[in-house]
Amino acid sequence: MNSVTCPAFPREGRIAASLQEPSLGANLSIQPVAACPAPAPASGEDVLSVLARLLAADIEACNRTIVARMDSPVALIPQLAAHIVAAGGKRLRPLLTLACARLCGYREGARHIKLAACVEFIHTATLLHDDVVDESQLRRGLASANAVFGNKASVLVGDFLFARAFQLMVEDGSLKVLEILSRAAATIAEGEVLQLVTQNDLSTDYARYLDVIKGKTAALFEAGCQVGAIVAEKPEAEAALAAYGMSLGIAFQLVDDALDYSADQATLGKTVGDDFREGKMTLPVLLALDAADAEERAFWERTIEQLDQTEADLDRALTLIDRHDATRRTLDRARGFAEAAKEALAVFPDSELRDCLRDIADYTVARIR
Repeated sequence: MNSVTCPAFPREGRIAASLQEPSLGANLSIQPVAACPAPAPASGEDVLSVLARLLAADIEACNRTIVARMDSPVALIPQLAAHIVAAGGKRLRPLLTLACARLCGYREGARHIKLAACVEFIHTATLLHDDVVDESQLRRGLASANAVFGNKASVLVGDFLFARAFQLMVEDGSLKVLEILSRAAATIAEGEVLQLVTQNDLSTDYARYLDVIKGKTAALFEAGCQVGAIVAEKPEAEAALAAYGMSLGIAFQLVDDALDYSADQATLGKTVGDDFREGKMTLPVLLALDAADAEERAFWERTIEQLDQTEADLDRALTLIDRHDATRRTLDRARGFAEAAKEALAVFPDSELRDCLRDIADYTVARIR
């Protein structure tokens, strides 16, 4: 395996850090690459920690960029942004951007650093907006930003982070990067609106549901991975990495939707049953509804379609979902997409980084939060 010297990056920051798979080319001219020299994984170390360690210099530089670009003379902006950052996100999306650039042999320069920060800003902005739309009170086990600072401040700081993301895109100077990431930002908004349209609608089918999660979640995974190939000037790798990101993102959201009906609230870090209370048409409900008898269908019509719910209804929903094995079947679908993500990486030569990205797909469907 070839070793790569991670570039040194200037220290930045004025504030403290608080599916169908597309056809893939068979012959990619991509050399195996190690992101940075790293010791062997510690016993029991999870794959995200391994990936962060492999990309230690890169993710540190990305974090410095995030902190610096959150800064503003308007004190509420860095204060609120730091609140959600401090909640302990895994930085999965920027890690994927950094890893995909290194996988494609990107050795010199810092373009991938700014673009990874850009991807994280888009993601964080959507979290702020989503929590307002969903009236969420918890995010990663802590009070959500809207619960602490109010809806107006959360929406406006989300807008600020979107603007920062576009500044970073423009600074990169690539029209193709701008096209991919700006299209992803628009697709995310479309996915969220489509979810709003399908909410409380029992006629929603699997294809429509898949459109929702491709838009609101998988599109950013796809774009973040694809731009890794662009900064490395490996156009032949774009389709493979886009396919990896899309399949991984779908798997990720399927697991999220399953956890909302199966996880312990303290472990999950957000309120269990929120999707049910909001009448969202997620796959566990679709599967339970598809197998429902007349009495069960009447229950879903009352609770999801009409949002006429009592305190006992969530337990009843969990019973029906368990009766029809809907959580396991949702996780089985997620595993299928995780396997598709792993297959997309088969065009790359064997390397520790490629193996780590494959392990990320397995981690996505095995996680509990």
